[in-house]
Amino acid sequence: MSVDEHVLNYPIPGDAALDPPAEWAELRGKCPVAHVTLPSGDRATLLTRYEDVKQVLADPRFTRQLNAPDAARMSADGGGVFSSELATIIPDSGEEHQHWRRLIGRWFTAKRMNAMRPAMIQIADDLIDDMVKRGSPGDLRAGLGFPLPVYVICDMLGVPAADRDRFSYWSDTLLNLTRYGKAETDAAQGEFFQYMSDLVAAKRAALGDDLLSELITAGGPEDGGLSDLQILVTGMALLVAGHETTANMIGKMVAMLLADRSRWERLLADPSLIRTAVEESLRFDANAGVGLPRYLNAETEVSGTVLPRGTTVVCSMAAANRDETAFENAGEMDLTRSPNPHLAFGSGAHSCLGQALARTELQVALEVLLRRLPTLELAVRVEELERVEGLAVGGLREVPVRW
Repeated sequence: MSVDEHVLNYPIPGDAALDPPAEWAELRGKCPVAHVTLPSGDRATLLTRYEDVKQVLADPRFTRQLNAPDAARMSADGGGVFSSELATIIPDSGEEHQHWRRLIGRWFTAKRMNAMRPAMIQIADDLIDDMVKRGSPGDLRAGLGFPLPVYVICDMLGVPAADRDRFSYWSDTLLNLTRYGKAETDAAQGEFFQYMSDLVAAKRAALGDDLLSELITAGGPEDGGLSDLQILVTGMALLVAGHETTANMIGKMVAMLLADRSRWERLLADPSLIRTAVEESLRFDANAGVGLPRYLNAETEVSGTVLPRGTTVVCSMAAANRDETAFENAGEMDLTRSPNPHLAFGSGAHSCLGQALARTELQVALEVLLRRLPTLELAVRVEELERVEGLAVGGLREVPVRW
């Protein structure tokens, strides 16, 4: 099979904020290995089938070396996410990467997340108190979706409460592929880098009970730990990844559940469905950003198509999660679906390190909303919800609600 010569612009817009693009089903059926043009104008290869995406995410030949000279750039000026220099600080593959994951992963176990759950519930209750004081209607994204994960990840990293709100702009400049020019992105990244450098220095002078302090205590590379620069960049990566995706997902999850209010009513009647409802929301999310890009360092065949070395592949987990060959009635939101082997957190050696944290935050947000605001409903028609355009992780501009 040859790659279809028709080239689509990517990301592919859907007709409505919560609906998948019609092209996803067509691509899965007729052109699972497709040419696309990225926001930068560079060409990449898009995968949309479940098995193909899962294969590539688990295959070490598909690397995160997106700073290679022939790798496709995601944004027009090469900005967004982290600069090529910073992106190489955290080991990308092999034993070094697994060692890094083991050091960091101790803070993201399901056991630790369960221990943090009461504090998360208290934060969510306080945020909803503030929403209620401001009155109905309100913006759920601004009132709960964004601050909850920010406050949690800042607490984990030992970031002072007074600095929590500084990360909104920094994260947006690093994750938005179209809104900012290179000069502004570089300036924001410089400010962020300096802040984390100062924070790591402060932790070294006065250790606390937080992730950064534990990494410092572990010693340097000669002791099996990380260098100062690796600790600094790890902090930056976790602050961005640890709140932006979940902040957007809280808003999208609630919007999906309220779009057909029988879903919300079912959860009110049976809160034991919260866990499976969260997993199904993650699978059903049609506004999942650009997916995961990978750089191919050796010629490989995917779905009958030979991909040459140097190909940049974009794995659309959201499209793969709607694959009818992997999920029965994939186009329907089933709050009881179990098992639910969705790919929202990736797969293989690079699967999302913070997935236990994200799951816990989503469950807590839903649990507290159902308890505190059972009459919650969208304050606009579903068709009026708007995407945040250009954001690598996908999201809604606002989630207007009333209660």
